[in-house]
Amino acid sequence: MSLFGKLRSETHLPGFDGATGWVNSEPLTPEGLRGKVVLVDFWTYTCINWLRTLGYVRAWHERYKDQGLVVVGVHTPEFPFEHDADNVRWAAKDERVEYPIALDPDFAVWRAFDNNYWPAVYIADAEGRIRHNHFGEGGYEECEMAVQMLLREAGREGVPDDLVSVADEGFEAQADWGTLGSPETYLGHEQGQNFVSANVAEFDEPQDFGVPDRLERNQWALSGNWTLGPGKSVANEADGRLAFRFHARDVNLVMGPPAAGSVPFNVLVDGEPPGDTHGLDVDEEGNGTLDRPRLHQLIREPGSITDRTFEITFLAPGAEAYCFTFG
Repeated sequence: MSLFGKLRSETHLPGFDGATGWVNSEPLTPEGLRGKVVLVDFWTYTCINWLRTLGYVRAWHERYKDQGLVVVGVHTPEFPFEHDADNVRWAAKDERVEYPIALDPDFAVWRAFDNNYWPAVYIADAEGRIRHNHFGEGGYEECEMAVQMLLREAGREGVPDDLVSVADEGFEAQADWGTLGSPETYLGHEQGQNFVSANVAEFDEPQDFGVPDRLERNQWALSGNWTLGPGKSVANEADGRLAFRFHARDVNLVMGPPAAGSVPFNVLVDGEPPGDTHGLDVDEEGNGTLDRPRLHQLIREPGSITDRTFEITFLAPGAEAYCFTFG
């Protein structure tokens, strides 16, 4: 089926009335956007799947904004701290998201689009009709070709025929799908799986845990005194340790500090400092500091991929661990 055959014409852009605020823009409306090609990108700032698409969305904004494309990021939060508009503003600046952002902490815009995914892209033509969408990573060529076609359809001249090329680095580096053997893993009792520190955990209560002598692939465990909450594990004392047996190039962890202060931490891989396998947020000795709630890249393996054991020890109390992601 051709790209033309895949484009949709029956749904109109619902608009952004449910947004509680805007970043980088005054409020945008479907009426005000009429005549523009509009790309709506649903995101939440800790989502590694979205971060791996960001280089493309940013490049489309930069390349086509003067030819009639408006990119609108809709920030719909997954974790509690992502509801905080100041955190979103910080993330937008840190991640160089310079196009308009609709803040959607109540999921009102999400529901208006009947959306179910991070990330999700919807592309509307100059008449406000949604003509193409894509859920998840990938689909970059089709999305850009849809933008190009709809700009030409709107009468824009000089629209390029070639496609953007983006840097494959940092959080935005595409996953090594061929070696990825570990899934997204939540660290609270509502969605957590493969937790092996205790046969019975006292949910929402402080409890002492221990790491077994051996972890199987994708099992995780805690050591020290922790509270296993609905959506996170919280270290109640210094030297709380979290271990995960993984198979992937990248180890990322969504985590945050206590309300007041920061938490230093140390990372080991198979019991040793990470050396040249360290990620963006640790040094070669595995040292890092947890000073705001966000996604942290802790390991990037430059060599061959095999099963390894990751450990992070928090050197002060109060660290909150939400979710592992891998790449």
